[in-house]
Amino acid sequence: MSIIKKLQAIQSELEVPKSQYNSFGKYYFRNAEDILAAAKPICIKHDCLLTVTDEMVVLNDRFYVKAVARLDHNDEHKETTAYAREELTKKGMDAAQITGAASSYARKYALNGLFCIDDVKDPDATNKGNGERNKPEDNKVRLVNVETLSQIADRADQVGMSKDEL
Repeated sequence: MSIIKKLQAIQSELEVPKSQYNSFGKYYFRNAEDILAAAKPICIKHDCLLTVTDEMVVLNDRFYVKAVARLDHNDEHKETTAYAREELTKKGMDAAQITGAASSYARKYALNGLFCIDDVKDPDATNKGNGERNKPEDNKVRLVNVETLSQIADRADQVGMSKDEL
């Protein structure tokens, strides 16, 4: 089976609910660790290796973490790239924590791209229309067009932009 077919199978099986809660913003979210925990057993089932790597890059005198999520099977692979800019300062964080936060953010979006996880904050996805917010188990992964995500990620990579800047 080709890497494309393997990736399609993994994407169709993968469910990563938004089980984390931000009490300040009052919304549910998923993080890179949630995605990795859900993806690893499915990748093993399909005989694929999932890796995520980081690299520091400097663009216009700003530091970015470039994260690459890669899925390997035999001699084939598919990968996506995402960037996150380090804040110059962040209250209550030292330099290592700032870099770690940027790394986690970039990794999350690289994984979102690879597995076609729609992480857009959609009011319709979190609002039941009666003033209540959905529970985390109601916020399942939504699949989007792989080709479109790939084109966006490629373009962002070419121009040195994060997906947030597109």
